[in-house]
Amino acid sequence: MSLTIYGIPASRAIRPLWAATELELDFTHINLDYQGGGTRTPAFLAINPNGHVPVVVDQRPADQGGEVVVWESMACALYLARHHGAADGQGITPANPAEDAEALRWSFWAVNEVERDALTVLMHRMVMPVGRRKAELAQAAERRLVAPLGVIEQQLERQQATGAQFLAAQRFTVADLCAASVLNWARPAGQLMSQHPLTHEWIIRCIGRPAYVHAKNRGVLP
Repeated sequence: MSLTIYGIPASRAIRPLWAATELELDFTHINLDYQGGGTRTPAFLAINPNGHVPVVVDQRPADQGGEVVVWESMACALYLARHHGAADGQGITPANPAEDAEALRWSFWAVNEVERDALTVLMHRMVMPVGRRKAELAQAAERRLVAPLGVIEQQLERQQATGAQFLAAQRFTVADLCAASVLNWARPAGQLMSQHPLTHEWIIRCIGRPAYVHAKNRGVLP
């Protein structure tokens, strides 16, 4: 079997790269940038006709379906956790249906309720050149994020009451990985983070993990 992940870490590809690193998988990383036409070549479009990264290509034995191609960053991360991890209650893989449900709901929640506005915050507070940033767009996004951050703040408060430091279990799981990869984009909104301290602390705890740091630096460090 062989596993290949396409996409640069400074994209949504960080999600499967982080998951594969947490799982200590042996994989090939194709450091493909979404800018410059790299995802629009005939060869790549044959893998993902949407022309987006990330993509996971999993070469499995014929009796396991043969080649498996996964698009969409959350699907990639969840697939890796489910099919390349052990459901032993130790790693990021859900150990039972309840944990699997948590991983699914928080991943979809992050995409539907948070991602668009968090990306707006990131771009207009940090990434874009100063002259192109529009403070009014960032401010509007931050106002919309108050409600979903309130939801996750309450969940983390409930978890803290049981002694847990993470979102859906007593340990770091793929639920944390997927949700934190999105919420991390909202960190430049300093006031928003100060209003949701448990969320901010949880994000820092997640992205401080060695696997995240290693995945983020793929293709950057020598």
